[in-house]
Amino acid sequence: MTTHKVVWSHSALKDYESCALKYKEVRVLKNYKFTETEATKYGTLLHSAAEFYIKDGTPLPPEFEFIKETLDALNKKPGRKLCEHKMALTIDLQPCGWVGPEVWVRGIADLLIVDDENLTAWVVDYKTGNNKYPDREQLKLMALMVFKHFPHIRKVNAALLFVVKNDMVKTSMTVDQSDAEWWHYRQRIARIEQAHETDVWNAKPSPLCPWCPVTTCVHHPKH
Repeated sequence: MTTHKVVWSHSALKDYESCALKYKEVRVLKNYKFTETEATKYGTLLHSAAEFYIKDGTPLPPEFEFIKETLDALNKKPGRKLCEHKMALTIDLQPCGWVGPEVWVRGIADLLIVDDENLTAWVVDYKTGNNKYPDREQLKLMALMVFKHFPHIRKVNAALLFVVKNDMVKTSMTVDQSDAEWWHYRQRIARIEQAHETDVWNAKPSPLCPWCPVTTCVHHPKH
């Protein structure tokens, strides 16, 4: 039996593990499109403002002036500043282009600081939402991808920057931890491959069901 090739990202894996049926309807069958909300619009605008402030010093719009001090501190860190940096890998964990048949996993770092001299890097992800349940998994994947795209880097420091809450959740990883972490990811992706093979996509009810776009699901209040 030929294994279905899954192209994934942190958000795709998170979607599958939170509810396989939603994953199938939204990401595989594409029966439901992403609907932008005021919160997502705000997040997009803030990411863009931060990107151009770091990249070329474009002044922040008045509504985002509150992040200037934090961005200035990041800008002072030693190293190359790469904004909205796209990284992709093949299934053999080789760097590749963002689009193409060889892509296995993708990720975008909001801000990547590569300190070539000290063989370290910083990955920063801007969050405009609540800091109550920080998701460090995203940082873990970004660190693993940095090690492959910048093979001289020995350690990655990473942070979720909750800009509205003025909070930073940090983690770090050294390159010698990579193999074990990739093995865990392969195990998790194998479950998505199995779902494709068997066409079994179980719904997982949760308190978030009322906000799910899959209104045909038996667990949705609108069903």
